[in-house]
Amino acid sequence: MRLSRHFGITLRATSVGADTAGNQFLVRAGYLRQLGAGLFSALPLARRSLKKIEAMLREEMDAIGGQELLMPLVQPAELWQRAGRYADIGAELLRFDDRKSRPMVLAMTHEEALAELCRSEIHSYRQLPQLVYQIQTKFRDDPRPRAGLIRVREFTMKDSYSLDRDNEGLDRQYRAHFDAYRHLFARCDLPVMTVGADVGIMGGSAAHELMYLTPIGEDTIVICGNCGYTANRQIATFAKPAPSIAEPLPIERVSTPGAASIEALTKLLDIEASQIAKAVFFMVDAGARPGLIIAVVRGDMDVNETKLASTVGATELRPATEAEMTAAGAVRGYASPIGVSGVTVVDDLLATSANLVAGANEQGAHFRNVNIPRDFAPSIVADIVSARAGDACSRCGAALRTCRGVEVANFFKLGTRYSDVLGVYFRDTDGVDKLVVMGSYGIGLGRLLACIAEEHHDERGLCWPVSVAPFSVHLIGLDAQARDTAEQLYASLTEAGVDVLYDDREERPGVKFADADLMGMPLRVTVSRRSLAGGGVELRQRSGGADRYVALGEAVTAVRKELQFLWSDLATL
Repeated sequence: MRLSRHFGITLRATSVGADTAGNQFLVRAGYLRQLGAGLFSALPLARRSLKKIEAMLREEMDAIGGQELLMPLVQPAELWQRAGRYADIGAELLRFDDRKSRPMVLAMTHEEALAELCRSEIHSYRQLPQLVYQIQTKFRDDPRPRAGLIRVREFTMKDSYSLDRDNEGLDRQYRAHFDAYRHLFARCDLPVMTVGADVGIMGGSAAHELMYLTPIGEDTIVICGNCGYTANRQIATFAKPAPSIAEPLPIERVSTPGAASIEALTKLLDIEASQIAKAVFFMVDAGARPGLIIAVVRGDMDVNETKLASTVGATELRPATEAEMTAAGAVRGYASPIGVSGVTVVDDLLATSANLVAGANEQGAHFRNVNIPRDFAPSIVADIVSARAGDACSRCGAALRTCRGVEVANFFKLGTRYSDVLGVYFRDTDGVDKLVVMGSYGIGLGRLLACIAEEHHDERGLCWPVSVAPFSVHLIGLDAQARDTAEQLYASLTEAGVDVLYDDREERPGVKFADADLMGMPLRVTVSRRSLAGGGVELRQRSGGADRYVALGEAVTAVRKELQFLWSDLATL
């Protein structure tokens, strides 16, 4: 490809809104252009990299028995209604009516469509196991898109679905996907970590994620360096301290003017935050328990919204408004479940703690010596708090640490969650119709590309691994005296099967070198008056190392050897 004919330009200034280094370089180097919030055009350079990732994904999926298909992006809402997710998912699921007033959705994921497809195609145990996958556009109307391709609204995803007779078969395909994904990420030179995860809107019995650890990540990962326990903080557990044990004392009202926060209350009453029953109010607008949810935890701990949502069977929570709290009988800053109507969920540690301080639901007042269930009866007792750095590991007791990460792959043991509600059966060996056991596995291609850019860049620009780079070689014809030789070398490299981006523009040397560093191809080959005077061309790896000269007649062979080294170096990771 001649750079003079390339569609897309490089930018010298950092793009407004490009909030991570990798995203800044993808925009500046002419890989991406933003069309709207969470909506990006992939320019030719990005498209070439994405196609290489797609090819590797196909190889990995085919190697574990996958068959590629393609399902519609636009789907009848009735299918999602039957599966139960239409009402449970909020505004992230884009709903609309077609010209005949039939409700439709833009699919965020394809479990319903795949289950419906299986109803017509799977009938006997002889057809199982199966593994199908697609690489397809999806849409999620995310309210907070950020970090370029890491969090978007429209995205391309490889989603695969395993179909089995039983859970043992599901386990085998689950493990096969782990192996395939880890091999893929090694080929992309992206380090990842396996963590336990929440099943969320997907449902099922278990879920895991592969996380790329980075300070720009929105997920918090909880890690035990002693025993290897890892989990997304959404579901992470920890060994909670022993509860305060004491004889229940009579409840008493105390005046606490101006103590509407945990900090102010501890100072005023000269108590520890662990002695406070902190109430946090949420609303569930849809799902199994619509209405007010009162989460009660120790004052020195935080409510884990994912655990809470799972406990009450909700897919989405939102903070209750002051009007909603008032309508239930609560007073903000002085609130508790005492005398308040709603579903009360109490953390299991707090439920066994004695003589707590809790709000009196009147301005400037609290209760001392609140005891559960004497003074208020919980609707549910469960683990609903977040693990923090320094908490004790639930497995070995060692101190936990936390770090940030980006989810780059997910695994879900769906079991019979969709086959049950949509009627997906097969006839087993005993002649009995049984439910197909499903698994779902996803990788976002754009997010993967963005994470590779975050991992592989320096202060000058991108430094792509050879497996993902749009072109393997960036050839520069530096001046007019070298143009004919550069043209000949471009033709020779192309004929030898090397993918080359050739900078044939009439530009200053500094501009050409800056653009080469910004775009990040693994190997730069420079033909200049100086190199020719020395009898050859100049080679430099983008990832580092000194320039070296090779004779012009050996240039093609030298380039191919250099690329073979980069590939072999990648294979050893």
